[in-house]
Amino acid sequence: MELKIASAELARALARSLGIVEKKSTMPSLSHVLLEAKKDGGLKVSATDLDVTVIGEHRCEVLKDGALAVSARHLHDIVRSLPGDQVTLKRASNNYLELKSGASEFKLVGLPAEDFPALPRFDKVKFAPLKTDLFIEMIERTQFAASTDETRYNLNGVFFDPSEGLLRMVATDGHRLSLAERKTDADFGLKKGVILPRKGLTELRKLLAEGEEGDGTPVEGELGFVENNAVYRRPGVTLMMRLIEGVFPDYRQVIPAQQEKIFNLKRVDLLSTLKRVSILSSDKAHAVKLELAPGALKVMSQNPDLGEAKEDLAVGYEGAPLKIGFNARYLTDVLEALDVENVQVELADDLSPGVVRPVAEEGYTAVIMPMRI
Repeated sequence: MELKIASAELARALARSLGIVEKKSTMPSLSHVLLEAKKDGGLKVSATDLDVTVIGEHRCEVLKDGALAVSARHLHDIVRSLPGDQVTLKRASNNYLELKSGASEFKLVGLPAEDFPALPRFDKVKFAPLKTDLFIEMIERTQFAASTDETRYNLNGVFFDPSEGLLRMVATDGHRLSLAERKTDADFGLKKGVILPRKGLTELRKLLAEGEEGDGTPVEGELGFVENNAVYRRPGVTLMMRLIEGVFPDYRQVIPAQQEKIFNLKRVDLLSTLKRVSILSSDKAHAVKLELAPGALKVMSQNPDLGEAKEDLAVGYEGAPLKIGFNARYLTDVLEALDVENVQVELADDLSPGVVRPVAEEGYTAVIMPMRI
């Protein structure tokens, strides 16, 4: 294998792999990327952790066909630091990779291509067009609420539920729920909803954002499902993720009906107040107390080891007073995920979940369980 490629292009290819390759694994090859050079196809760079796989195709001058697996992180760090605009890669004896750029020369230990895990192949995928900006927004509005508790594997992702001209994406960790929905005429060929893994969505989000570079025009791709995998592709790159097996809870039962105590306020004002007041809240619980009264919302926190904080916000509310506790982080996660001017907060009593929605915009609902304070 021998080829010449622009340093920036190779660095971009390797950067895609860093979130996927395993840093600690009993299989050394999972920390590697597979480099495959073909004169009629350029350079193919692949990375996998057996659950998420990314394959990128890159233009280059291939002098000799061949393949080699090398450490993704070390190769990325080397390429990113090279002085020249172009780098030459050559497979040497004993599976070494030689790199030359300007006056710099490196030799990096590699593995035979045969030691790299077999990459999944999907020839019969039914793809549907995926609107880049829409899907980025839906990921950002839901993924943060997915559980990180590995024992609750069916909550370790985002439920992808297209039906009746709507695409719904839902995530919950049992303490909060985030639901985003948008109209779509795309047919993903699914008979029921599927659970997309958190890590796979993180890497997909990076690819979608990457497509917006250059002249600012989003690069539209396609999403399809086959067997137990989701496959995203656009010119030059393919990402595959293994779906999470399990039953996602019925999210419709979690969303309360219209609640009695409703008030609107500026999203940024509430977000800033919560961040300030929660500085003195408990490190683990992030507990804050909300006191709602006609015309005012008081946000408070108290920590016997640190002190207490409180701040008043003006709100358009004329109903009965209410005191309720929440995890401040759950509220700030929702507010940071929204890009709107005003939000609507709906409450019932101190034991019932609170609901947050954008004002003057349909298609998003956050449900947050209260805390006893």
